[in-house]
Amino acid sequence: MTKEKQKKNYSKRDVSDFTENKYRFQLFARFVVLKLILPLFYKIEYIGREKIPTDKKFIIAGNHISYFDPILAGEIANQPLAYMGKKELFDHPISAFIMDGLACFAVNREKLEVSTIKTALNIFKTERWSLGIFPQGGIRRNRKIENINKGFAAIAKQMKTDIIPLGISGCEENNWNPFKRKILKVIIGDSISYNQEVDAIFDEWGTKVAILTGYEYIKEETHAKEVTKEPV
Repeated sequence: MTKEKQKKNYSKRDVSDFTENKYRFQLFARFVVLKLILPLFYKIEYIGREKIPTDKKFIIAGNHISYFDPILAGEIANQPLAYMGKKELFDHPISAFIMDGLACFAVNREKLEVSTIKTALNIFKTERWSLGIFPQGGIRRNRKIENINKGFAAIAKQMKTDIIPLGISGCEENNWNPFKRKILKVIIGDSISYNQEVDAIFDEWGTKVAILTGYEYIKEETHAKEVTKEPV
């Protein structure tokens, strides 16, 4: 099997790929990170858990400041979440194994591809799984909400699913001093309706996450990601 073929497999997920074993792996990762590692250096505060829907699927979309963000999102959601991950993370077999185990799938950050839409659709066909997205596409520690990918808003409209904004702050700089624990805040905001234009969804998300984190929202003239056609 070629490397290119592996990438395509990581970007295309069926309903059957989102299993209880993968949720168990997520729970194990949450235990290791949130019970054994991060508490040594951070005091974690979860705010707004009650705003997570329990009767319908959703997209949780947060800012991205560390590799722990998917774990933190899963903890506050307390539900199985499948995540989008940049396709470069699947190039190495070890990182690909971890990403796959955490129910991540590969996406092209430059273009919203048909495989991404189909995988998102399959996630919402499952009994329990919802979708986690970090629209900035990569880790941003400059305390600014900028360089946002509009694809998440297009997916929300395609799936007819509201977006739950997530703000994470407090670990913009690494803290490895157990004697000076910093506060790490994970905050859920009010949901954003998919029943509006893509630009309005995009702008509301940026505004709300900026408020949740205390960051500056930098509005930019960007365009919704093109959906590229590919063989099914």
